[in-house]
Amino acid sequence: MIKVVIVEDDFRIAQVQEQFLQKITGVKLVGKALNAKEAMELLEANEVDLLLLDIYLPDKLGTDLLAKIRESYPDVDIIMVTAATERAMLEKTARYGVFNYLLKPVTMKKFVETIEDYKRRKELLSKTNEIDQTMIDRFFGITNQSTILQKDLPTGVDRHTLKKIKDVVEELKGVSIDEMSETMGVSRTTARRYLEFLVSENVCIAKHEYGIVGRPQRKYYLIE
Repeated sequence: MIKVVIVEDDFRIAQVQEQFLQKITGVKLVGKALNAKEAMELLEANEVDLLLLDIYLPDKLGTDLLAKIRESYPDVDIIMVTAATERAMLEKTARYGVFNYLLKPVTMKKFVETIEDYKRRKELLSKTNEIDQTMIDRFFGITNQSTILQKDLPTGVDRHTLKKIKDVVEELKGVSIDEMSETMGVSRTTARRYLEFLVSENVCIAKHEYGIVGRPQRKYYLIE
């Protein structure tokens, strides 16, 4: 379970972010702070994995907190969620190793996609004690789609079928498990196995599409 703190002086925006987080499995909101002082108090009182940090806070700039956070809580990851469009702000946050930088207003789709990407990287790191270049490329989102069809494949993944699955994703510009199952004439289980394998190899990305009613649908897109 990824423990999250929201640092946002506008309680309405903080509430929206909380609602977005509720749509993502495996995350838990442990607190919300309206200013820098409350943010540091929450970090001191709780075990926190991820900080969603605004820049323009009433008592201090969020960027001015970065050095103190890195010194006192080096294991806390940070995603900036801000209206700050100055290049200097982005450059400063990058030097402190923030995971991502989201500009307000943030759509639910972009927010969820960013948190899911964060979860994917955390999971990738948790599965290994030693790294190689392939793992590093996957962690940083670097992939060569041509190599996926040349490497040794796990049991249950056929090279010819994998290529056809990948081609369908590319042709349809995004596909759900049901759509892949119907297009390929395979079971939903098989479609899911191949699509999730492409996600694990950083060839595809999975996103939740939210309609007006009903549960979100997981769709797969080729990473360009």
